[in-house]
Amino acid sequence: MKRTLIIIESFYRWFLIFSLLIVAFACSVKKDRIMTVNGWLNAEEMGITLTHEHIMIDWIGPDSTGYHRWNKDSIVERILPFLQEIAGSGCKTFIDCTPAYLGRDPFVDQRLSELSGLNIIISTGYYGAMNDKYVPRHAWTETSEQLSERWLKEWNKGIDESGIRPGIIKIAVRRDTILSELHTKIVEAAALAHLKSGLTIVSHTGIGERAFEQLEILKKYGVSPEAFVWTHAQGGTKEDQIRAAKSGAWISLDNVNSDSASILSYVEMLKNLKKNNLLNKVLISHDSGWYTVGELRGGTIRPFTDIFTYLIPEMRKNGFTDEEITLIMEKNPQKAYSVKIRKI
Repeated sequence: MKRTLIIIESFYRWFLIFSLLIVAFACSVKKDRIMTVNGWLNAEEMGITLTHEHIMIDWIGPDSTGYHRWNKDSIVERILPFLQEIAGSGCKTFIDCTPAYLGRDPFVDQRLSELSGLNIIISTGYYGAMNDKYVPRHAWTETSEQLSERWLKEWNKGIDESGIRPGIIKIAVRRDTILSELHTKIVEAAALAHLKSGLTIVSHTGIGERAFEQLEILKKYGVSPEAFVWTHAQGGTKEDQIRAAKSGAWISLDNVNSDSASILSYVEMLKNLKKNNLLNKVLISHDSGWYTVGELRGGTIRPFTDIFTYLIPEMRKNGFTDEEITLIMEKNPQKAYSVKIRKI
């Protein structure tokens, strides 16, 4: 009997040690994280996420824009009700895709995050679309390495004197022509910055040809397609969406709005991606907002609610399950925007 008790005690002792080792290992496993205007956040805490929106835009141009152009309190007062509205709909994370020299303000975003309760992600990078009107002059003369170092400085030290770090690299290219030398350089800079920061590259792109050109550049630098978000992928063909998603890139269907014909077109794109078992590569958002600097009270602001009010109900009518909707609105953003270096 005594021998039996010793064996049992020994078993339980080793069982306890083994259990503690498992717990210690689980605690040591590094969780995926995102970078918000308030610092690190475990990706699993993102919740429902709007992946492409805007707080504010300043169209005056890179040589003239700056904090002197706007009143921070006025912007916060004007935009806050729109953010509180989506927070009331269950949204928890909001990605502000306005890049540098186009009206980005980390102080405004942080204040809005505190007041609304939303996790807000801000960006680094340059916007090359619209005939390069919003690209700063130094981008033409500096190398891709020099541009990447500018963005990495923001990543490592914070934007301007705010100490607030970006959570994505936002770039933009023209859709109507092959990549110019400048745009190629911007994409190269994004690749270099990703390899040192792990920030996801979010590229305003449009048609498939431009997306695949960018993916080829990333490939040359050893960056995985999983680090690339094809923004405005609704501008590409369904075949290109499938091809890009199968390569590992993220398919971002933006500009969701209340127009019934538009809603149906998004549902059809989503059904096609679902048929090809690629819903795990899809992101959706509005590209909405925004406070326009220089216009009375920021001009007309489009709310961030049409996905909740129009698209999701239509998706349910077309057979999308709650699990599939959760995948697109919560789980995919966790994977797409986690800060980690993704190599081929």
